Amino acid sequence: MDLIRILLAIFLPPVGVFLQVGIGMHFWINILLTLCGYIPGIVHAVWVIAKK
Repeated sequence: MDLIRILLAIFLPPVGVFLQVGIGMHFWINILLTLCGYIPGIVHAVWVIAKK
C-alpha cells in the first residue's frame, strides 16, 4: 500500500498525504507547498508517507 501512496504522492501530492493521515495539519501544509511549487509538495508528501 505504501508503494501506491508514494506513486500518488509523486503525481498528486495532496492525495498521497490524505490517504496517509487524512484531513489534518499535514494535508493543509501539503496543499500550500504544492501551490507554492510542485517539487516541495512532492518532497513533503513522500516525507509524510515514509515517516509513518
